[in-house]
Amino acid sequence: MQFTPTQKRAAAWAAIAVLAVLALRALGPVLTPFVVAGVLAYALTPLVDRLDALGRGRMPRFLAVVIVELLLILVLFCLVLLVIPVLVKEIPLIREQLPLVLDNLHATLSPWLKQFGVNIALDLASLRALLVEYLNANWGESFGSLWSSLKVGGSVVLTVIGYTVLVPVALFYLLLDWKHVVAQALTLVPPRARPSVDSFATEADQVLGQYLRGQLLVMVTMAIFYSTGLALFGLDLAVPIGVFTGLAMFVPYIGFGIGLVLAVLAGVLEFASAKAFVMVGTVYGLGQVVEGFYLTPRLVGERIGLHPLAVIFALLAFGQLFGFVGVLVALPASAVLLVAIRRVRSGYLASRLYHS
Repeated sequence: MQFTPTQKRAAAWAAIAVLAVLALRALGPVLTPFVVAGVLAYALTPLVDRLDALGRGRMPRFLAVVIVELLLILVLFCLVLLVIPVLVKEIPLIREQLPLVLDNLHATLSPWLKQFGVNIALDLASLRALLVEYLNANWGESFGSLWSSLKVGGSVVLTVIGYTVLVPVALFYLLLDWKHVVAQALTLVPPRARPSVDSFATEADQVLGQYLRGQLLVMVTMAIFYSTGLALFGLDLAVPIGVFTGLAMFVPYIGFGIGLVLAVLAGVLEFASAKAFVMVGTVYGLGQVVEGFYLTPRLVGERIGLHPLAVIFALLAFGQLFGFVGVLVALPASAVLLVAIRRVRSGYLASRLYHS
């Protein structure tokens, strides 16, 4: 069986892609901060270029890089600060409101089960006493155990600290020399393949730009929606939980899940009634409908051309291969991969028509 030049090139690129995936997986812990910095550099380079253009040569590029990086750190810091008031308020309330929550649960479940002829003795009073006793007795010990775990797993803590330092440093140099880095990478491409690679890079850049703009619009819109919806139900922590849920959606499904758990916890501890579940079910249910059936398909999905099942598969596959970083880069990487698949398919179909 004779292979066409197009098929040979496709096979070569597929082999290179497989080798690259294997190398990335083997060197994952080492490459993680550089991958994160590379993704951030790609997203932030247009902003640096715009600031550099506004300076008209009077402002050094490194100053524009410093300004953009400081803005990014400020945004991430504010995102973390959104969770702190939730934890500060809710953790003490867990101890105070837990008995009341269990009493209400007992009073609600027992009559409901009896309607169906189910008589189950739910000894929630004993459970409540055990939980309260455990929390009171082990509150300090829990922090002691946590501290011991941190000391035992010091390497993990040092790794996190190392990433916290290394990512901003790598991001600074990538933003400063992004054009040079891209130019050096293109020198590795054979001259015959340069037109194809340039065309592919242009198309992939357009798709990724559309994805980033669409995702940003979805995040801001959903942050406003969740904050407003929770506030209408009277939740004290509506704004921090709503804004965090919307902005954390840059990590698909995981960010929404964390926001949902925080909303349920805050609602149960504040209202101690079924109102909490009605609130969360209404706000987050409508939010999922609006985001899943209108915003994401129109602002993100249609732009990058990924089917919802393909999105789920990409998240699971990249998460399995590269961990948390894989989840972060799953959708943009899948968009680029989709561009490559389209080009391979069009080349294959063209070769079939040529030889038919």
